[in-house]
Amino acid sequence: MAHVIKYYPKVDAEMVRRFREIPCATAYEAAGQAGMMDPAIRPIYPAAKICGPALTVSCHVGDNLMIHKAVSIAQPGDVLVVTIRSDARSGAWGEILTTAAQARGVTGLVIDGGVRDVEANEKKGFPVFSRGIAVGATMKKNLGLINHPIVCGDVEVHPGDLVLADRDGVVIVPREKCETILAESVAREEREKVLMEKLEKGATTLELLGLDPILADLGLIEE
Repeated sequence: MAHVIKYYPKVDAEMVRRFREIPCATAYEAAGQAGMMDPAIRPIYPAAKICGPALTVSCHVGDNLMIHKAVSIAQPGDVLVVTIRSDARSGAWGEILTTAAQARGVTGLVIDGGVRDVEANEKKGFPVFSRGIAVGATMKKNLGLINHPIVCGDVEVHPGDLVLADRDGVVIVPREKCETILAESVAREEREKVLMEKLEKGATTLELLGLDPILADLGLIEE
């Protein structure tokens, strides 16, 4: 088995462009409440946002050697999705890797592990979502896998899947389901726009969402 797969199908640039306007929460709901990573994986600065195809990396515990290899083969627009299977006490990503990644056109990082050099990453405007922030060092002694299916943040991620991340969290949209989920996301945004307009005019969520019958069935008592 090859450790590194260089060529694989990925979500196309037009699909990525269209998804950039979709909030993570909307995509998650449109996908049938699927694809949400563990909420412990958070942006390291509030304005961080990601939208692009996954380049997956599986590392040995406490070792970031394969991350360096992944950056070297990354294509413009790629998003690195990394599982390092550690407790996030090692900073597997920092300013050096950010500089290298930006030079390659990488658009972001999602890592089930720790990172460091947070201030430098923010100044460079490189979006990072991680399980933790830690100054701990990493090894560079072990092989791993690049562009094989992985589990990151309790979600299965395949190379080329769409990665969507904002302040609410990280959602993975399977490549083959992107068209369907995008269509439902757009429709959901339109429905919510109409809902907001009615709420601004004084309607209640109880009536608009049909919640009164549920309360009645549950035996709600008011005095």
